[in-house]
Amino acid sequence: MIETTSFYHEKLYKALSNRKHIDTPQLISVTTRVDSVDSLGFFQAGKVYQGERVYWTSADTMFTLVGVGSAYTFEAEQNRFYSTRQMWNDVLAEAVIDNPYKIPGTGPVALGGFSFDPLKEENGTWRDFPNSKVSIPMYLLTEWKEETYLTINLMIHPHDNEDELFGHVTEEYQKLLAGTSTYDEDVMVTNQEEVRPDEFKEIVSKATDHIKSNRLGKVVLAREMIVSFSDDRKASSVIRQLREEQTQSYIFAIESGDSCFVGATPERLVKVEDNELLSTCLAGTVPRGNTPKEDEALGQALIRDEKNLQEHDFVVQMIKKAVTGCCENVHVPDSPVLYPLRNLQHLYTPVSGKLKEGVSLLEVVEKLHPTPALGGYPREDSLQFIRDNEPFHRGWYASPVGWFDSYQNGEFAVAIRSALLKKDQAILFSGCGVVEDSDPDEEYKETAVKFLPMIHALGGRE
Repeated sequence: MIETTSFYHEKLYKALSNRKHIDTPQLISVTTRVDSVDSLGFFQAGKVYQGERVYWTSADTMFTLVGVGSAYTFEAEQNRFYSTRQMWNDVLAEAVIDNPYKIPGTGPVALGGFSFDPLKEENGTWRDFPNSKVSIPMYLLTEWKEETYLTINLMIHPHDNEDELFGHVTEEYQKLLAGTSTYDEDVMVTNQEEVRPDEFKEIVSKATDHIKSNRLGKVVLAREMIVSFSDDRKASSVIRQLREEQTQSYIFAIESGDSCFVGATPERLVKVEDNELLSTCLAGTVPRGNTPKEDEALGQALIRDEKNLQEHDFVVQMIKKAVTGCCENVHVPDSPVLYPLRNLQHLYTPVSGKLKEGVSLLEVVEKLHPTPALGGYPREDSLQFIRDNEPFHRGWYASPVGWFDSYQNGEFAVAIRSALLKKDQAILFSGCGVVEDSDPDEEYKETAVKFLPMIHALGGRE
């Protein structure tokens, strides 16, 4: 367990004594190493903070973050990335931080995300999720390789009763560390409905007409599915299923209000660690085969398919351009390789470089979002087509979700293969890239395959 309760209490008091100001709110952040903890149990034990919990596991499964409660939340409607960066810097400038480890994802860490398109009119589905929201958790569990760390972040106000506050915090973090996972196995799927599939095909056909008339190069279109349950579906059960089934994906769950946005995405947007940047071009998709021979044939057909290669290259060129503006020593392989997942295989090209001095992770996210893999090309024309023609609001679907810390480390993934949990209902999202020779029926089939990770995790039918 934790080193000792009194030791942690002493660290908090020491941090408090180092406060720069006593007349204004100030962040105090204290980190210590702990024994191995059930991360999903930690998440579940924080149910008193439902609506303020975050779960994140990186694709290599060697890194997990679980946030419970909110010490401070940043929301911005205008200039979202810049405003968030400024508010974050303002909080850090006055913070007292006790973190001898300086492991990525420890100390003050902000977790959350941004909506896909802040200019799209909201229809009520995403009312719990503003256009940007990132929070510094009160209690942050970090699993890094073989080690586990607990960070307590407190926003101390001038008139707080410190003894009462620390007594409360001590009781809470001990309960969180002792939490064990349980699951709502008795919750059953009662209905599964595709939303306006014929209208989706009509929009695909309209998009190909625009592309043929040179009004677009590519546009990414999405559709919805609604799954209903016999009772409220708990995020922790969905996370557990995704962790078991989607071992090569980022698993995320972000609560806000009465909703939880959860998913298993294979697509990294950008990662920065020790100023080394890595971005991912993931576009072009076929299913996995039922046999090794069929699987290989499908993969080889994908890697030679002109439509998918063209779609992939749109993404590569845009990401290369954006990264070149932020980095030195940019490297891009000459051709893509196959990236197999449980249900799908994709074309994959990594882009790497060294971040230029003074450039922040959020600046890179702003330049990259949305990539042609999620919006289209040219960016503004494709976004306008989506605003005008998609009959639903994407909200945080296909958006950047992730984390960043006070040491300039962080990672954002693209929130695809995802669902919005709303008590006894889940709204699933799936999209596809449309180019000149796209066939509406084939694009519909592709989106059907992309629904499968979330359908499996929710207990639905194929």
